[in-house]
Amino acid sequence: MSAARLLRSTTAVRARARQLLARAREGASEHFVVSGTALAGAARSVAQLTRERYPDGRIPYHSRWRHFEAGGVDRRALLDAALGDVDAATRARAQIDLVVVSVLLDAGAGADWSYREAASGQRFARSEGLGVASFHAFLAGLFSSDPQRPLRVDAAGLSAVTADRLATALQVGGGNPLVGLEGRAALLRRLGEALAAQPAVFGAQGRPGGLFDALTAQGGGAVAAHDILVLLLDTLSGIWPAQNTIDGEPLGDCWRHPAVAGEGLTAGWMPFHKLSQWLTYSLLEPFEWAGVRVTGLDALTGLPEYRNGGLLIDAGVLRPLPPDWATRAWQAGDTFIVEWRALTVALLDELAPLVRAELDLSEQQMPLACVLEGGTWAAGRLLAQRQRGGLPPLNIVSDGTVF
Repeated sequence: MSAARLLRSTTAVRARARQLLARAREGASEHFVVSGTALAGAARSVAQLTRERYPDGRIPYHSRWRHFEAGGVDRRALLDAALGDVDAATRARAQIDLVVVSVLLDAGAGADWSYREAASGQRFARSEGLGVASFHAFLAGLFSSDPQRPLRVDAAGLSAVTADRLATALQVGGGNPLVGLEGRAALLRRLGEALAAQPAVFGAQGRPGGLFDALTAQGGGAVAAHDILVLLLDTLSGIWPAQNTIDGEPLGDCWRHPAVAGEGLTAGWMPFHKLSQWLTYSLLEPFEWAGVRVTGLDALTGLPEYRNGGLLIDAGVLRPLPPDWATRAWQAGDTFIVEWRALTVALLDELAPLVRAELDLSEQQMPLACVLEGGTWAAGRLLAQRQRGGLPPLNIVSDGTVF
């Protein structure tokens, strides 16, 4: 197995994250101190917020579909109505098309951008805003090359996405700036190139919805969550702008950390695959709605982004050591940021069973995908709102593709 392939698994993500957590607990980290007692308090806070948000105990997956529900609007039903009377596979392909482009647009928007939805009259910011905006861009056919078939994404349509066209769809302007606009448009064009280059998976038109056919081709009515992720990583790793490669193979969201042990060329690399995992979480429901059972949900990891990671800092579980940690402009590849994200992954694994115990739920009743939604992401946002008006605790320079 190639070094790059070894790093394209959540087994590698977890093992290496736990290395860095053990090291920090031993006092060997120059970046963070870990408080074990604060973890229990964080779990209680997450559990309480989960009860408030989902008093009936029916906690959905952490997924892009939650953002499509922003403002109490059932946009899945709007898409179903627009698609009309089609079979389950056709509907699933359209849903997957939508989710893939929407998730790839879902990196930090910045504090000054928002989107006004004409139909509801509501204004949305951050992830909800990007979700609602990309939903309407999809309905309008922005990502399709065929005006007669607007409700799809195809390689030719993506190749025509410019920053200006994307800005119009996302209502970006002088008074409504969006972080990383050029990077997002370039990412979608690279996605189009990757789809066109792999017709065996994505079909002659290069549609993300080809994932449905590729993953259900063996029959059996089930697919493993990790198999969804691995197929995404094997086919789409080349679209990421990070210049992280081993032997010319792109690694995507995988970064150097000198304390990470590993075999051969993988030594010193800490993989995350955050957006690919977020995409995988967001694809669970289209498969299930089409009657395909998704197994092994907890093979995926918690998402190392600024809400989950921010929760751990704001709740006192992680204490940053650099004196300028709160004011410095950090880069995604800085060792401090790589370690923060790794500790986030490892600590979310420890936090999840504590939250379940508080709620008296089993792992089957509340998989990690539901802990995140209930949950840690919402608690991170709430603490950020209370302490900094919603801003994350760290200032990370974003190109619109990692955070």
